[in-house]
Amino acid sequence: MPISQEEFRAALSRFTSGVTVVTTKDAAGNLHGITVSAFCSVSLEPPLVLICIEKIAGSHHAFAESEMFVVNVLDQTQAALSERFASPIDEKFDGVDMTPNIDGIPVLSGCLVNLECRVRQTCDGGDHTIFIGEVENVSVGEGDPLLYFRSDYRQIGS
Repeated sequence: MPISQEEFRAALSRFTSGVTVVTTKDAAGNLHGITVSAFCSVSLEPPLVLICIEKIAGSHHAFAESEMFVVNVLDQTQAALSERFASPIDEKFDGVDMTPNIDGIPVLSGCLVNLECRVRQTCDGGDHTIFIGEVENVSVGEGDPLLYFRSDYRQIGS
């Protein structure tokens, strides 16, 4: 007998994950960003990562038509940034400290890590699309990660 969505969600909420904001731009040049916890490394050679974006997300089309995205791994002080990019507001980038990379994709400031990626493959993942990106540039900061566990933000040691 298949499990319910509620059972599945409750089970997966017990898996602690880091929190990222993934950014891109659509074909018209509009900036898009979304909070994503479905992120992981895939390969060291070549350096590949994957992100999963829900197909009904407002920014899904931008990731589907873009060849680039940036994974911004959030620092423990950036819960408000995670909330901002998880919300349905239109102007998510207003007042956000960022720098566009060479392709015009926002790289958020103050993050633990920024991974600039070129899309290498997309895969169907049920109600999500899996985007596999090759990391072309990386910057690494200092600090501790923002964590997500049991539907709430956590910090190391809390």
